[in-house]
Amino acid sequence: MTKYKFTTVEEMPPLAFSLESTREIPTGSWRHVRPVYRDKNSPCHVTCPAGEKIPDYFELVRQKKYKEAWYKILEDNPLPGVTGRVCYHPCEGQCNRAGYDGAVAIHNIERFVADKNFKNRKLPAAVEARKSEKVAVIGSGPAGLSCAYQLSRLGYRSVIYEADHEPGGMLRYGIPDYRLPKKILDKEIKDIEALGVEIMVDSKIGDNVAWSELERYDAVFVAVGATHSRKIGAPGEDLKGVYTGIDFLKELSTGNVPKVGRQVLVLGGGNTAIDAARSALRLGKRVTVLYRRTRVEMPAVPEEIEEAEKEGVHFEFLVTPVKISGSKGKASEIELMKMQLGEPDESGRRRPVPVIGSNFSMRADTIISAIGEEPDLSFLPYSFLRKGIRLFVDDEHTTGVPGIFAGGDAATNPNGTVVNAIRAGKEAAISIHEFLGWRSRSNGVSHDAVKPEEVNTFYFPHEGRVEVPRITVQKSKTTFSEVNKTLTEEQALTEAERCFTCGTCLHCDVCMTFCPDVAISKDESGEYTIDYEHCKGCGICVNECPRGAMELVPEGAREAVEEVEHI
Repeated sequence: MTKYKFTTVEEMPPLAFSLESTREIPTGSWRHVRPVYRDKNSPCHVTCPAGEKIPDYFELVRQKKYKEAWYKILEDNPLPGVTGRVCYHPCEGQCNRAGYDGAVAIHNIERFVADKNFKNRKLPAAVEARKSEKVAVIGSGPAGLSCAYQLSRLGYRSVIYEADHEPGGMLRYGIPDYRLPKKILDKEIKDIEALGVEIMVDSKIGDNVAWSELERYDAVFVAVGATHSRKIGAPGEDLKGVYTGIDFLKELSTGNVPKVGRQVLVLGGGNTAIDAARSALRLGKRVTVLYRRTRVEMPAVPEEIEEAEKEGVHFEFLVTPVKISGSKGKASEIELMKMQLGEPDESGRRRPVPVIGSNFSMRADTIISAIGEEPDLSFLPYSFLRKGIRLFVDDEHTTGVPGIFAGGDAATNPNGTVVNAIRAGKEAAISIHEFLGWRSRSNGVSHDAVKPEEVNTFYFPHEGRVEVPRITVQKSKTTFSEVNKTLTEEQALTEAERCFTCGTCLHCDVCMTFCPDVAISKDESGEYTIDYEHCKGCGICVNECPRGAMELVPEGAREAVEEVEHI
């Protein structure tokens, strides 16, 4: 009961106001919803195939803790210098800043972090104790390297069997130096080896290494990749002067420059086709890419297509090869048929349909076929494991044979992307860990990602995406030196500041500042507490939260009770 009493109307104040602290009057009973703090996932984290904790390492970058940022990436991806250069970065496609003033250059910051630690050889310690079990990994591409790396972190010894002279798979033999310098790949492979992973090169299963030799291992992961180019299926493809995209790029990567003529035609629309075209251009050739659909349907990374156009590669769309002809055993001309797009096929893209009577010819000194790649699974004694040209595996990467796992381009990654192969290796390592009788910590990523409308952009000034430095177009056409450069520290810090840090509370005090009931306070550790005795559930704090790290839940709901206990 208040000590103030009014006996007449004249004694009363003209306006209603409290003569004592409002803290004396609990008002929470008015509420039908309550605000709760809930860190959500950012869309970049949800979308990253490797599961990188992007907002976490961005925060470390902002603090200039570059080694710690590198360690944070390495929890999920042992090849950040590689993916920072060649990943198709689906994370950026879902960035909430994309519709505001441009997506954050996530993969460029990943590359900056990796390059900042180029001389750092000490990787994080294993997360589990050393175990007695051993695992064989077939193939040293991104899937195999990722699996062996994660197994090492889990305490296992693993041995990688690589058929070629050097490890890396298509990272080494299929991606040109102008996109991925070998020194970057070599560094990150040596880091993996330093953890105790053994890589045996010139060891081809089914050739100089019998499958029976793998029986001494407790589990096997098949990650041979897709290293065989598909046949064109047209007369004349065996003529001299006709290369497969894989063979052409492999020759270049090993220092043996293929003999190509002045006019080069490249068949295909994927990354291998674009890499082959840009490589041939650097050999001083006139290059035209022939693709049976339109540019919209091309599976290659859009930025790579744009780079090829800038450098002078020509494109001819809606055409398909019919026959290759020549003289004295050497190709000199290709007959093509025009196509038109019909209904979508199983890939979701519109199916190319031949236009009868539209055949025409183009002169060609060299033809490079890059219409897709397939794995070589002839070494496997289990033919029933195949599903078409690839291995059949379930969501845990297990096959029909206990202890045999598979992933990457040979099984789960038909589109041939590096980061998806890294994910496959990581997931397979966890499945192998569980198969061998150990319990894995949860590795799933909730898909409860912050939506664009949940971000309060009032608190973020417009600032365009950083422009990635690169060598001039004129120079790039004549050299295999890396085209794109690493961000400077200033650029990386500026770009990291653009991140909304969606769904993560950064203790900015906005909620506390705007609460009209003074119901939010901060304890000694800096954590927020909501006094629900006085919170009326107005939702101002939730609406003002810059990052969508708060939400309103119905009063009495389970979420509300759990959140109170959490706070």
